[in-house]
Amino acid sequence: MMRSLVTAATLLALIASVAQAAAGERDRLNACKGLVDRAAQAQPTGKPDDAELQKCRQIIREWTLRDSRMSVDEQGRPLR
Repeated sequence: MMRSLVTAATLLALIASVAQAAAGERDRLNACKGLVDRAAQAQPTGKPDDAELQKCRQIIREWTLRDSRMSVDEQGRPLR
């Protein structure tokens, strides 16, 4: 059972990394959010994360900071 979880997590990371290679920035953010959510559900707490998860968490942090500084949304409408 543990081996199948590791295999599934590895497969998801591979799929996410391949999907990110051709995706735009927003698509990459969405793929990272999905990867982090799936990893949080699959991994018990206290287990170290791999490099791909760390990279995705950094991308999410950067987008959060970027969005907080923006005054317009994706369609150019004012946020405030």
